[in-house]
Amino acid sequence: MIDSHKFSVAPMLHCTDSHFRYLARLMSKNCLLYTEMITTGALIYGDHDRWLKLHKEENPIALQLGGSNPIEMAKCATFAEKYKFDEVNINVGCPSDRVQAGKFGACLMLEPKIVANCIKAMKEASNVEVTVKTRIGVDNKDGYDFLRQFVEEIASAGCNRVIVHARKAYLSGLSPRQNRNVPPLHYEYVYRLKQDYPELSFILNGGLKSKSEILTHLQELDGVMVGREVYDNPYFLSDVDGIIYEDDTPSFSRLDILNEYLFYMQTELDKGVPLKIMAQHVFGLFNGLPGARAWRRYLSENIYTKDAGVEVINEAVKSITEFEQVAIAS
Repeated sequence: MIDSHKFSVAPMLHCTDSHFRYLARLMSKNCLLYTEMITTGALIYGDHDRWLKLHKEENPIALQLGGSNPIEMAKCATFAEKYKFDEVNINVGCPSDRVQAGKFGACLMLEPKIVANCIKAMKEASNVEVTVKTRIGVDNKDGYDFLRQFVEEIASAGCNRVIVHARKAYLSGLSPRQNRNVPPLHYEYVYRLKQDYPELSFILNGGLKSKSEILTHLQELDGVMVGREVYDNPYFLSDVDGIIYEDDTPSFSRLDILNEYLFYMQTELDKGVPLKIMAQHVFGLFNGLPGARAWRRYLSENIYTKDAGVEVINEAVKSITEFEQVAIAS
């Protein structure tokens, strides 16, 4: 059985929506995808069908939750089971002001018993796997011992898989964007966790950019999670199945992927979905090829106009094909 956790695409706000996940599945059938972080309030008091309804192609997929109330988290876990998610992940890593105000995200590292209570309630309410995505520390609460104690608490509550963004989070002084890059990486902490808790599964996140680097980490850890590198360059996923999962299914060219996504976009346009929501996900599809900058510029200037349709994409791709058709088809 394929272990989808060997490679996962990180949950990213305003990025990993259902449209991006459809695009990602055109390139990798095996990796684990995540939703954006969705708050418990949005699911319980809003239209949870809007947030949770999946395309049949999306699994394996995890729902990432933002929340800290065990009763509400448990209810959302039942939603996840109903909509056939493979996993529910608790966000203990986001440092933004909004999540701090809601008492979830990275500030929960300071409240491990609350996280443990959420895990217990969720596991009692559903059969969906419950995981935690965390940082290695918060503000001046850092160091390996602090991280180990946090992992000890959540493991005792029944969490068997932990995704670790190997930077600490600063709850003030840095923006969420800076928190993704400024705090130094400490991969060695995640390696030590695996040595100390070999029975648990540890997924490494943070700063991963190359397949060779990923394969090196997979020799010691259970999986890797990649975020911005995949979103900024979606074609990164095109050989993941072959390299990570040893799946010899031929990968599609960039143009093949775009053509498949065009059919999808037209279907969604017919339902009233604006082009801009879907087209933003292909800005980086041709990164590294001649004409990529012109492609992005044309899209940014035209997908936001009223009634924009797939003809905008067809026109934009001329920026690429006129420069280097062979490279695109390779």
